[in-house]
Amino acid sequence: MPIMPISCQRSGNLCWICFSPGRANGSSIWVAGDGALTEKLVALGAQVVGTDNSPDMIAAALRRGLDVRLMDARALVFEKEFDAVFSNAVLHWIKDDPDAPIARAFRALRSGGRFVGELGGHACVGAITVALVATLERRGIRDAASWIPWYFPTVEDYELRLRRAGFVPQSVQLIPRPTPLPTGMRGWLDTFANPFSAALPCEERGGFLDEVTELLKPVLCDANGKWTADYTRLRFAGIRP
Repeated sequence: MPIMPISCQRSGNLCWICFSPGRANGSSIWVAGDGALTEKLVALGAQVVGTDNSPDMIAAALRRGLDVRLMDARALVFEKEFDAVFSNAVLHWIKDDPDAPIARAFRALRSGGRFVGELGGHACVGAITVALVATLERRGIRDAASWIPWYFPTVEDYELRLRRAGFVPQSVQLIPRPTPLPTGMRGWLDTFANPFSAALPCEERGGFLDEVTELLKPVLCDANGKWTADYTRLRFAGIRP
């Protein structure tokens, strides 16, 4: 069974996936979410072990009858147990130590195992980030850029990290992906901008997000009122020798 491209949305917690491409004794790891995508992997014939650092997400996955463990992607305990690791839309949230999940993936894989994934890449949500930081600065927040929660690497940076962990990179590429926002920019900010809002008193946060939305309107909202986020994704594949 070949690895298949599957899309998923970040649920508010780490959502890393590992899965086996079809060895009879292969297995997989899913790090995040309520298990909806994990069910699809199981349906494809993969043996799945799910992990998440959120008790609520673990509970939701358990209700689906999945094998899940409460665990952080930076501290996975598996060793040479898996044939493949697939990660989607989580690694850019591990800004404090981006090497840790790569090292843990390497440790979890058998020789010849594949680490395949996608995360936000260099310049992802660039306009949104500039607007958030600029608005914080106007509200008197010093070193506003320090509140940026994401790690968006260049191709060169991530390839170096893969090699440093022991992987042989097969492909690392940046892919622009303008993404429509069904809930508009304000809805997106309500979901993803909490790390910036945390710099302000509670009573200022709603106004802060409204101000950011207005600042972005000429840039990311079309004449019909439809919003598009300026996403750039980094896709990679590496082999453990």
